Amino acid sequence: MFAVIRTGGKQYRVAKDDVISVEKLDGGEGASVTLDQVLMIGNGKNATIGAPLVAGASVTATVLEQARADKIIVFKKKRRKDYRRKAGHRQDLTVLRINDIRASGAKPAAKKAEPAEEAKKAKKAKKAKKAKKAPETKAAAKKPAAKKAEAKAKPAAKKAPAKKPAAKKTPKKEK
Repeated sequence: MFAVIRTGGKQYRVAKDDVISVEKLDGGEGASVTLDQVLMIGNGKNATIGAPLVAGASVTATVLEQARADKIIVFKKKRRKDYRRKAGHRQDLTVLRINDIRASGAKPAAKKAEPAEEAKKAKKAKKAKKAKKAPETKAAAKKPAAKKAEAKAKPAAKKAPAKKPAAKKTPKKEK
């Protein structure tokens, strides 16, 4: 099943478990968002087209992150008039994962474990592992420093071989 939704002045064709980037929406990471501007719902050969919206249809999504798009350079110039303007712009985006597509009158599906909660648990586990590894890395970092000190001391003991004296120049005879 797929749906065509409208948000942020743009239209998106989405299906369950799709990840899309849309114009900025309110809500933090893990928040649930309901998009009710559904223009079309399709299921194989069957399609329901709204006029302009499908009555009662909605799409539920989870906010994965609030991000920013790549920078776009805006440059204006009028030749021979010494007029140049340069500006940059980065658009705010919201990354969504589509959870459910509901046609008119359909009930929401039973919820599974939320991906945001799973992601938080995974982050905590990674932080715990890093905390355990941190003392080991500090000890390992100290050992190379001691080796570097020894390496610096050894070349100082050796002297470079003496250079050969430069050849004597003989003055040219005048004619």
